[in-house]
Amino acid sequence: MSQSVGRVPQRRNARSNRARILATARQELGRNPDITLEELARASGVVRRTLFGHFPGRAALLAALAEEAAEALQTAVAVEAPVAEPADRALAHFTLSMWPVGDRYRMLLSLARRDLGVERVDEILKPARVRVTGILEQGQRDGVFHPHLPPAVLSAGLEAMTVALLEEVNTGAFEDDGTRVAVATLIAAGVPEERALTVVDDAAATAAAEHVADD
Repeated sequence: MSQSVGRVPQRRNARSNRARILATARQELGRNPDITLEELARASGVVRRTLFGHFPGRAALLAALAEEAAEALQTAVAVEAPVAEPADRALAHFTLSMWPVGDRYRMLLSLARRDLGVERVDEILKPARVRVTGILEQGQRDGVFHPHLPPAVLSAGLEAMTVALLEEVNTGAFEDDGTRVAVATLIAAGVPEERALTVVDDAAATAAAEHVADD
């Protein structure tokens, strides 16, 4: 019995250390993609042995961050959109809900080609791309978005723009809570600027009210 009771705090401590290491890695890798695991251990407040006990190498740490990012994105994508929501509002709402996830894991973008591989990043982003493509298809049918590009192609273009903006956040050249990105996304999809601003303001207000209600 004493052994079983003794293991519980150890497991909790291990989970806490792992979570702290990952949280620190998200922050520090964004500042310095070349940070060593020894430096990361010090920044996390754990000894080198503890960090290597959870992540035996850089590849294992990045794989854990990628898995964490994939789960967070899938959770955001799984949120049901309001019934009969116009496509422009649906795209604004989705962009606003996805930006915090992208902002939290944007350091993975700088590591994608070198460490994770483009294929892994593409796999992580796929659920969002599929969702946006569906919204664009609806909007083009309804005349809300311009049909100048096929929905899947337009979705890929909007994704590339969002990734580029996240990379600019990494460099410190750009800062946003998601609203400017949402407006830019609607405009790129063919929504007039004035309408885009109104839709995003309404969607942001709704999201803020829902957040207060959940609290």
